[in-house]
Amino acid sequence: MTPQQLLKKYWGYTTFRPLQAEIIQAVLAGKDVLALLPTGGGKSICFQVPALAREGLCIVVSPLIALMKDQVDQLRQRGIAAEAVFSGMRASAIDTALDNCIYGPVKFLYVSPERLQTTLLQERVKKMSVNLLAIDEAHCISQWGYDFRPTYLEIAAFRALLPPHVNAIALTATATATVQQDIQEKLQLQPCAHFQKSFARPNLTY
Repeated sequence: MTPQQLLKKYWGYTTFRPLQAEIIQAVLAGKDVLALLPTGGGKSICFQVPALAREGLCIVVSPLIALMKDQVDQLRQRGIAAEAVFSGMRASAIDTALDNCIYGPVKFLYVSPERLQTTLLQERVKKMSVNLLAIDEAHCISQWGYDFRPTYLEIAAFRALLPPHVNAIALTATATATVQQDIQEKLQLQPCAHFQKSFARPNLTY
């Protein structure tokens, strides 16, 4: 299915928001992408649609359990198979979720950056058919990453475990020029397509 057909089938929309189509095309072209879109600007669709257009599953790195649960719930409500692995889960539940990603029809696996460092995931991912690596809230790798979530700095090492053809998309709603450069360097995004939507809100005045 085309990106437009997937958008209509799963989200009920007939057109993409500004920059979404361009970002999706860059991902499908095999490029690494850095996308800056304001909160509510539809960042998730930018990796969910291209992942659905390809065979295999997308690994999504997300910093907060609540965000992971919300995204998985939304995907499942749309009839899309998704799993999340996070702290507090029973070992048997984690085992089942990862097995579903290897042998089942799962399209999205949500994990925390800390989870990428576990031997279990690193071994299981070798058996998965991964089609894309998505890093949400990518500013954590730079802006707060060294103190708040230092494991964001290890994502590039995890990416090295994936086949060379698996590209990556980093998404955030906030990043200065310095942080954007840091994200590209720390995640080793290359060649990197860069997209940034204006954060100006015409309905707000100060």
